[in-house]
Amino acid sequence: MFTIKVRSRQREELVEFTDQVQSKLKESGAQEGVVVLYVQHTTAGLTVNENADPDVPRDMLHAFRTLIPQHGMGFRHGEENSDAHIKATLVGSSVTIPFREGQLLLGRWQGIFLCEFDGGRERHVIMMVK
Repeated sequence: MFTIKVRSRQREELVEFTDQVQSKLKESGAQEGVVVLYVQHTTAGLTVNENADPDVPRDMLHAFRTLIPQHGMGFRHGEENSDAHIKATLVGSSVTIPFREGQLLLGRWQGIFLCEFDGGRERHVIMMVK
């Protein structure tokens, strides 16, 4: 088991960290199985999505902001981040990725992203190799 630290710089952004996961997988020495990633935070999520075109993460964030704005919906939570909690719930807190011969079996255009909805800050992602 590993802990990967992922740093966000903005309140909302998608931060790719595929290379960190692949590096930890190599370090584990495992050759075949699954990697389970879990983010230990209630205002951030994880997703596997396109990493070739930066417009995809921008479009995703635009859609989230449009559907669930930070202000104006009558949220009662005093920290003014209820939108972040809702977005994180929609995205989910974990992803599972198979691997073979020590390599993640991601598709050609896929990457692993931390979905930050209440940053910027350092987030901790737990990585299990099975």
